[in-house]
Amino acid sequence: MQRWTVDLSEDSWRGDRQADAVCKALLDGGLVAVPTETVYGLAADATNPLACAKIFSAKGRPQFNPLISHVASAEAAFEHGDFNANATRLAEAFWPGPLTLVVPKKTSSPICDLATAGLDTVALRVPAGPVMRFLSENTGVPLAAPSANISGRVSTTCADDVAADLSEALSYLVDAGPCRVGIESTIVSCVDETPRLLRPGGIPREEIERIIGRPLERPADAPTPAAPGMLSSHYAPTAGVRLHARDVRPGEALLSFGPERLPGADLAAGEVNLSETGDLSEAAARLFAALRALDAVGAEVICVQNIPETGLGEAINDRLRRAAAPRR
Repeated sequence: MQRWTVDLSEDSWRGDRQADAVCKALLDGGLVAVPTETVYGLAADATNPLACAKIFSAKGRPQFNPLISHVASAEAAFEHGDFNANATRLAEAFWPGPLTLVVPKKTSSPICDLATAGLDTVALRVPAGPVMRFLSENTGVPLAAPSANISGRVSTTCADDVAADLSEALSYLVDAGPCRVGIESTIVSCVDETPRLLRPGGIPREEIERIIGRPLERPADAPTPAAPGMLSSHYAPTAGVRLHARDVRPGEALLSFGPERLPGADLAAGEVNLSETGDLSEAAARLFAALRALDAVGAEVICVQNIPETGLGEAINDRLRRAAAPRR
């Protein structure tokens, strides 16, 4: 694995000779860990089934779980999917940004069946993080990129955590520092006239509903996931997770939130406060790094202080519920 450090505060990285090497690695079917504004992604050429197969193998990801394809612009996304009025409005409002749209796949799209898990729909995103857009534009292909971590485990928001999970599988690791948003994109299905929230994420439900002028429905029942992040057990540390804690039990680590201290907090095996001021944006940005840090303490259980369900709290609690779910 080669590591390419990118300074996003300047544009000189775009002309770095390593940029060409990373593009070549992708076109040759290699895997590249790429930072986005949400989390680090494990990227491969979405039109190359052998490259996409490497994603599933490296992550230990079930092949019935579809991948998000990242492209450089909304115009590029329109080449791969059929966008109805709701999808178009959302693309115009939130792209580039932490929103994934699931739409009918065009028969002319070269995105491979492995990336879509054989479905007749495709998950598309134009990320705000410039590196993924740059790589897609310069390779000329959409980039399939689930989170760069072992499947089912805590997602990665810094390059060191990516290296710890996947270094042996990578051709390149692009290091642009910590991710700004810190949780994955919101996924909305626009396959018919009823938009559905498949996964809460970096854009709150309320903002999406404001644009489309109606409530988002729940996902329709299906035998396999329609989008990433829908498995019941996901984002899980090695330790067990206890939600809505009112106190800290002996030996537990504590994921706290806000200024109020839980009884027993002083005796916790370790503690990370997602936001001492109760800021949900700060909490989202710190969530996955906090879970990894507490897991490293070695406690059998991480107890979690209550977090409001409003705004980004819906996405944070979604990740925590899946982390706490019974594991296979």
